[in-house]
Amino acid sequence: MTLGPEDLLVGPPELQSSDHSESRDHGCLPNWQTGDLPEPLPFTVRNIFRTIGPGAILLAGSIGGGEWIVGPLTTVRYGTGILWVATVGIFLQMIFNLEAIRYTLYSGEPVLTGIMRLRPGSRFWGVVYIVAGIVQLATPALALGCAGVLFSAWSNDLPDAKGGDRSTLMWISYGVLALAVLLLLSGKSIERLLEKLSWAMVVFIFSFLLIANVLFVPADTWLATAKGFVTPRQLPANMDLMLLGVFAATAGSGGLGNLAISNWSRDKGLGMGKWMGSIGGVLAEGHTEVQAVGRVFPPTVDNLRRWAIWWKYSLLDQSVLWALGCVFGMFLNVNLALAIVPSDNIPADNAAGAFQARFMAEQLWHGFWALALINGFWILFSTQLGNMDCLTRVVFDTLWSGWPRMRRFASSRIYAGLLMIFTAWGVFALAKGESVLSLFKVLGLLASPILAVGAFQILRVNTRFLPKEIQPPLWRRICLVLCGLIYGLLAIVSISSEIMTRLGVAK
Repeated sequence: MTLGPEDLLVGPPELQSSDHSESRDHGCLPNWQTGDLPEPLPFTVRNIFRTIGPGAILLAGSIGGGEWIVGPLTTVRYGTGILWVATVGIFLQMIFNLEAIRYTLYSGEPVLTGIMRLRPGSRFWGVVYIVAGIVQLATPALALGCAGVLFSAWSNDLPDAKGGDRSTLMWISYGVLALAVLLLLSGKSIERLLEKLSWAMVVFIFSFLLIANVLFVPADTWLATAKGFVTPRQLPANMDLMLLGVFAATAGSGGLGNLAISNWSRDKGLGMGKWMGSIGGVLAEGHTEVQAVGRVFPPTVDNLRRWAIWWKYSLLDQSVLWALGCVFGMFLNVNLALAIVPSDNIPADNAAGAFQARFMAEQLWHGFWALALINGFWILFSTQLGNMDCLTRVVFDTLWSGWPRMRRFASSRIYAGLLMIFTAWGVFALAKGESVLSLFKVLGLLASPILAVGAFQILRVNTRFLPKEIQPPLWRRICLVLCGLIYGLLAIVSISSEIMTRLGVAK
């Protein structure tokens, strides 16, 4: 049975109160209801693991792009002197994520709904982000990568570079997409399902990478890689500017995923998100319906006390689980690549993973071939799964908040319909025959502009709609401005470089 929005209103009296005062600025969408902030679990080690989780989804969705493909490729080509760019990028994106979550803890709404409250209006920004999201994530680049590693693990060889195995790779890619769709439609709460899968995949991936690094990477490489993350150096004069932009953006979550962290936080039930419901799979039963308009709380003493605890949980989720996880994941992947992949003969596309697998199998144990490729599959599949959910839920929430007529249908059916549309497009895009890296470049190129524009909009949302008591402090506002400026510059440089390359102007 699916519960409607009216069922969510049943609760203690303080949750049913409302305040539609004309003096409260609610922007271009309907006014929020008012209620007290829910009481969080006491801040203990056990409750930390019970409460955090959106960061695990975001981490699993991040590791297959920047950490597995772009990070090793860029570092092997240009050296460890560029790794400090990843550190800066991850830090700025951590601030971006936390400020997005700040709005959700206060209102229960995803931050993109908050952005839709800004001028020139909800439908303008809704269309902008729907188009940006589709352009960035609708093409399933990493499904093709999954097909490559599965093919290699099964056949004990790399796919034919001349395209002789193309048909087989396409059918495996379609199977990967079908598996992702089945998983996303089967959860009573898609966020909870993704969270459990993400924890399992992250533990497996990091365990394998740590063991492989200990066994195959010499001490001097460990030291050089570590120094690269904390020592700013001048960038190489011959560096591919487009690749620099992609590297800086995908070192973290790369654009739309940074916005989606607030959607997952709502569905997890963090802060006022507890009263908002969550998106459920159409194949599951008993999930709650999602409310389109959030609830905010007055800054009373009790609510501010609860706020401090909720903020601690979110801070750990993003700073320790996600940000340090991204740094650790980038470190382990880059460290292993530097020790194994020859800088004078860099494997094409994402074949570096297969190259590493073969090296480990020849040097120590033949079983490393399959283990390394299975690890590569989970890295790529976790990101593909996260990207599919990220795009679908962001488009769903945008339509759900900005187009009231959509609410005539069950949220699970709308989510399922969007997912099937994007999957059908993915099948078509894969059939065009582009390589994994060329498809992934599209994702990376769109990440910087989304981060640049989104940073300024989140700053405006949090300083306009939130009570002064919980608005971001000055240093966080400065970080958001820097995030917008830096990624804006990277967007201009990387996109201009790619355009000139395609026009034949650049060498």
